[in-house]
Amino acid sequence: MTGEGFVFSEKPITIESGSGAILTADDGTEYLDFGASYACTPLGHSPPAVVDAISEQAEDLLYVQGSYPVAARTALQEQLAEVAPDDLSKVWLCNSGTEANEAALKFARSATGREKVVAAKRAFHGRTLGSLSLTWKDDYRDPFGPLPGGVEFVPYGNEEALKEAVDDETAAVFLEPIQGEGGVHPAGDAYLQTAREATADAGAALVLDEIQTGLGRTGTMWACQSAGVVPDILTAAKGVASGLPLGVTLCADWIAEDAGNHGSTFAGNPVVAAAASATLTQLQAEDVPQNAAAVGEYLRSALRAAVDGHDLPVREVRGQGLMVGIEVKRGSMRVLRDLAIEEQVLALPAGRSVVRLLPPLTIDEADADSVVDSLVEVLS
Repeated sequence: MTGEGFVFSEKPITIESGSGAILTADDGTEYLDFGASYACTPLGHSPPAVVDAISEQAEDLLYVQGSYPVAARTALQEQLAEVAPDDLSKVWLCNSGTEANEAALKFARSATGREKVVAAKRAFHGRTLGSLSLTWKDDYRDPFGPLPGGVEFVPYGNEEALKEAVDDETAAVFLEPIQGEGGVHPAGDAYLQTAREATADAGAALVLDEIQTGLGRTGTMWACQSAGVVPDILTAAKGVASGLPLGVTLCADWIAEDAGNHGSTFAGNPVVAAAASATLTQLQAEDVPQNAAAVGEYLRSALRAAVDGHDLPVREVRGQGLMVGIEVKRGSMRVLRDLAIEEQVLALPAGRSVVRLLPPLTIDEADADSVVDSLVEVLS
C-alpha cells in the first residue's frame, strides 16, 4: 500500500524487469541498482538458478501446511543448519525479518522465564509491535504506543553501558552487528564479544539481528563470524530467498528446548523454500561472500580517495563488505534523487544524512567505479 502515512511512497520510476545489478524501467531506462531493494537480491535480480528452482517447485506443489513434511522445506532447514554459526542448529522459518525477531523475542522470554530485554539506541528490528518495541526511532514507535514493555535501550558500541544493563532479570540482548537503518554503524568486535560474555554470565540470550548483515554481505556468511562470536539466536531474512518472503530464526539447543508454543500458517512455503535453497547453494558455490569482501574493500577505498581528491561534502565513509554508509553534509534524500534522475543509480537512505549502498553481492570493480563516478558528479 502506498500513499501518505505508509512506508513506501511511490517513486516516479516504474520498474518492468531486472537482471543482475540492472533494473529496467517501462520506458527502457536502465538503472544500476546499488540498493538491492534493501539487500533482498544478493545474487542480483532474477538469478537463473533461483528462477528455475521456483518454477520446478511450483509445478509440483505451491503450498501445504507445515504439519506435513515437504522435501523443499526439509532440505532448506538442513542447509540452514549447515551454514549457521556453530551450535545454532535449530531452525524456525517464517515470512519476514520482523517475524523472525518476534519469534526470537518470544523464544528468549520463554527459555529464560524473564521479561527484560536490552536493545541499542538507533536500532531497527522491525515494525510489528514486539519488534517495534526493540526499535529506537520515535517516528516509528510513537503512533502505535503503548508498546510491549520491559525494553531498556543503551548506547550502541558502549561496552560499559551494556555490561551495566545486563543483569539476572534480563531475558535477552538484541543487537545488529552493523546498524543499517541507524546509519551503517559497525559494532566492532570487542563490543560483540562483551555482549557475548555479559549475556552468558547473566544466563540471558544474545540475539544478533543479521537480517541485513547476513548471507555474505559483510564478507563472511554471517557478520558475527568475523568477531568470533556465536549468539544464542540469530535472525535472517531479506536476501535469503532472493527477495521472496522468508524469515529465519536460528537457535541454540537450550533456546529451542523451551521455546514455547509458536506457529505461522505460511512458514516454510515450498516455493519460497526452494528459492532459498537455490540462493544458498549459489552463494556458497560462487564464493559470493569473498567477492563482497574484496569488492567492498575496493569500493570503500575508491570512495575515500574520491572524497579527498575532489573535496566532496562527505564526513565519513564506513561499513564492511558491501554494506557501505556515506555520511554527507547535505540531505541524503537530495543526493539519492539526483543519483537516480541524473546518473541512473539507485541507492538508499539511512537517516537524513547517510547514503546507504547495499548492492547485489555479485557486482564487480567496474560497477563500483561507475557508482563512485556518479557520486562525484552528484556531490561536486
